[in-house]
Amino acid sequence: MIANYHTHTWRCMHATGTEREYVENAIQGGLQILGFSDHTPMPYPNGYVSPLKMRLDQLEDYVTTVHSLKKEYENDIQILLGLEVEYYPAYFHNLLTITRAYPFDYFLLAQHFLGNEINDVNSALPTQSEVALKRYCMQCLEALETGCFTYLAHPDLFYFVGDDAVYEHHMRMLCQGAKELNIPLEINFLGIWDHRHYPNLKFWEIAGQVQNTVVFGADAHQPEKVWNPQALKTAKNIVNTFHLHLTDTVTLRSPKIS
Repeated sequence: MIANYHTHTWRCMHATGTEREYVENAIQGGLQILGFSDHTPMPYPNGYVSPLKMRLDQLEDYVTTVHSLKKEYENDIQILLGLEVEYYPAYFHNLLTITRAYPFDYFLLAQHFLGNEINDVNSALPTQSEVALKRYCMQCLEALETGCFTYLAHPDLFYFVGDDAVYEHHMRMLCQGAKELNIPLEINFLGIWDHRHYPNLKFWEIAGQVQNTVVFGADAHQPEKVWNPQALKTAKNIVNTFHLHLTDTVTLRSPKIS
């Protein structure tokens, strides 16, 4: 593993450590590329504040801090500036208008909620609803079709506990869509070391059949997790078991007005 594009900062309110600590740990682990992709602020209406994202008034500091480290460590590691973004149709155009003022290298898609988040389905909570599963897959595909996203983070985040055949049907459409768009899917290390419901082996069996390209993502919320040998070993086993096409690096897609 030479690159990790999925790294958070303290601004999201559920990560710890300084940006410099993440960089130093990445260098120690032998990474050649470190991408910061903290949870994006969103232009929510009516003063709503998400408890899991940086605020809009923190965006400038985020960009400045990452770019300062990028210059300082340019001889040691390539540092990239990104965001982990939900695709919320009601806010997405406004978000792109805000972020185009900054030199972002990429967005990662991570659909933690459906719809526009407020009063809608949390993708990480167990459900037997086929309607919600279909909405998740369709919303992810709609997002990927904008051309703004470099890869789909933890695509198996949606916690469906219903019929396996229903899961296979909808997730196969998501995998096929990502393949047609040449967008990699992430095997997520946070899910591995935190013993979450993902990586979901049923999903990765489907991805193997579709022959999706996959990438590893640390999803680091603590500096020491930016490089995790045990998670790497488990992720490699998933790749080998399901004959997945692993890429060490990805082609960055610059976010743009769609």
